Amino acid sequence: MSEHLKFSVEDDIATILLDRPERMNAFTFEMIAAWTEALQQCRTDPAVKVVVVTGAGSAFCSGGDIVEMGDRLAQQPAQRKAELFEKVQRIPLTLEDLDKPVIAALNGVATGAGLDLALMCDMRYAARSARFAETYMKVGLVPGAGGAHFLPRLVGTAKALEMFFTGDFVDAEEALRIGMVNKVFDDDRLMEDVMGIARRIARAPELPIRFIKRAIYQGMRNDLRTNLDLISSHYAVVTSTDEHKAAVHRFITARDKT
Repeated sequence: MSEHLKFSVEDDIATILLDRPERMNAFTFEMIAAWTEALQQCRTDPAVKVVVVTGAGSAFCSGGDIVEMGDRLAQQPAQRKAELFEKVQRIPLTLEDLDKPVIAALNGVATGAGLDLALMCDMRYAARSARFAETYMKVGLVPGAGGAHFLPRLVGTAKALEMFFTGDFVDAEEALRIGMVNKVFDDDRLMEDVMGIARRIARAPELPIRFIKRAIYQGMRNDLRTNLDLISSHYAVVTSTDEHKAAVHRFITARDKT
């Protein structure tokens, strides 16, 4: 994929590794392009049932490369807007089209757009030593990658504003308390435990997993009647599959034996 982004698929699980540890995995446009390409491949590859994103070294991702930003200070607003939409914002838009589970394994520090890219994932699991901050104010920026959309939906408006306005760090336990991460694991257990969760999901019936993800995200934008209509269509399709019928027969057979 890229010198600084590694992509692999094994046992139905795709792993995207941000691999620029000497810069705390700060992303370049080349990495963003590779990241988007990897997600698009996950979307169409039947061998992929779950996606795990993590970082190399002591950080998950420290956001955009500030040195690259310095090289673009002379650009006009129209150029910067187009650049953001055509590059960085490709990731949340691609994730929106991906109806397979995406898990962020937060192995270390995640700041600014690096944190926001984790917030776009479906679930987040953190190493106990990990820390998180929305650091845009420190460089006079707004959260262009999508953090203003994702963070308040996870932690509430007031907490999101506090994080954006102050740039203060939140440790893993506080992130768990406010709902920003699902669980916290010991540092040396993070990847083992996250991959265990990924394997459980990969072994689950694939169609219900994908339909549930669609129903959750689409449901956040719809009214009750629309959501019920949507899920009834999913229900009708799922109950017609051989996988569902076999599962029902197994349940009945196991019950009759007790």
